[in-house]
Amino acid sequence: MLEHSELDKSIFREYDIRGITDTNLSEDVVHEIGSAFAQKMHESGIEKVVIGRDGRLSSKSIEAALTLGLVEGGVDVLTIGQVATPILYYATNQLNTGTGIMITGSHNPPEYNGLKMMLNNKTLYGEAIQELYQLTSNKIPEKPTGTASARVVSNSYKDEIKKQIRLKKKLKVVVDCGNGVAGDFAPGLLRDIGAEVEELYCDVDGMFPNHHPDPAEPKNLKDLIDRVKSVNADVGLAFDGDGDRLGVICNTGEVIWPDKLMMLFSKHVLNENPGATIISDVKCSMDLAQVVQQNQGEYLMWRTGHSHIKSKMTQTGALLGGEFSGHICFRDKWYGYDDALYSAARLLDILDRSNKSAHELFSEFPIRYCTPEIKIETTESKKFEIIEALSQTIDIPNATINSIDGLRIEYETFWGLIRASNTSPVLVLRFEAADLDNLVKVQKLLQQIIKEVAPELTFDVFEGS
Repeated sequence: MLEHSELDKSIFREYDIRGITDTNLSEDVVHEIGSAFAQKMHESGIEKVVIGRDGRLSSKSIEAALTLGLVEGGVDVLTIGQVATPILYYATNQLNTGTGIMITGSHNPPEYNGLKMMLNNKTLYGEAIQELYQLTSNKIPEKPTGTASARVVSNSYKDEIKKQIRLKKKLKVVVDCGNGVAGDFAPGLLRDIGAEVEELYCDVDGMFPNHHPDPAEPKNLKDLIDRVKSVNADVGLAFDGDGDRLGVICNTGEVIWPDKLMMLFSKHVLNENPGATIISDVKCSMDLAQVVQQNQGEYLMWRTGHSHIKSKMTQTGALLGGEFSGHICFRDKWYGYDDALYSAARLLDILDRSNKSAHELFSEFPIRYCTPEIKIETTESKKFEIIEALSQTIDIPNATINSIDGLRIEYETFWGLIRASNTSPVLVLRFEAADLDNLVKVQKLLQQIIKEVAPELTFDVFEGS
């Protein structure tokens, strides 16, 4: 048994547990986390937990260590094998546990792995994860040993989507899974609903030999863009390492960022559910609010992070939620968790029902100049100190300051955002404007504001591509 002092507290992050295998996320560490999670389950009166894993090289051994810790902690474990994260979420519903742990490093480099957790139908984040860290110091109470058994849920998951969505057109789709675990499911699912699928990096390989499975990074979309254009595909779809985030390339090769994808989804959800609430994070376009309101919906901006979005959706009854990173959650006809596989099927369903191309559909929404996410490296403590200093001193005439998550400086036709990342020692910035001049203007404004509190930090002004 490890001593509590041997656990690296830094792996207990805002949304999950994440570390480097064989160092701060060793099998011994995972075993202790399993024991601590079992304690939390007992406190909640829960006896069964579902475990899934991604395709990383370390995931099988982590699964074994986690299972042992849970079983010794006196709970029953249902393993569902190598699956995408949304299938783990689905399994907690179908197997009536409301509780599950997904072993995944998401889009991180191969040496990383981690745990995404839900307990009693709620995703663990923030204080709940820190409580788990504290529980690792407790002596495990004597309890009867639990059991471990295997289940298969991926077939029923696919069947449920197939019952809901069947394409009439033979849409040509290029699917790039970045060698992540979605490769086991996305191509087959989309073929089953009627698409013609061309696979790109869909063999699961925990070393990710072609590119990091992160569709939020433009460089990771280059091969997908090239393939979409070369085969005249109707759309390109990119999945992250564990299949809960979606990237989209339209038929012309243009990147459709998730906030514009949310505009399309919002329009269709509200067409059948007028008055419904739609939620997005602070990094999304100001046009999303306009689209929601124009389609008789209620719009709510909220904190970045899939856990925050899902929690707020439950609280408000929202039918759709999403964030700029590509986590999209449907409660309309689905279960309210972030599911890139289901979101991809919903997008194809919209394309199938329309007589317009993907480019034409997305061109109906306002066109603005925007930056990708801009990241300034700093330290874990410094990033929060800078945001706090800015919040105390910032005073900008004629601008609205939104402080839900970081600082979003809003004008009538443009805005800029600075926030502390919850997953990395970086400050994250994003900007949007109706024209290039104002896009540059708001970046230079924030550049000057940052310089006043942290003169050592800077970033290059994005002037369009």
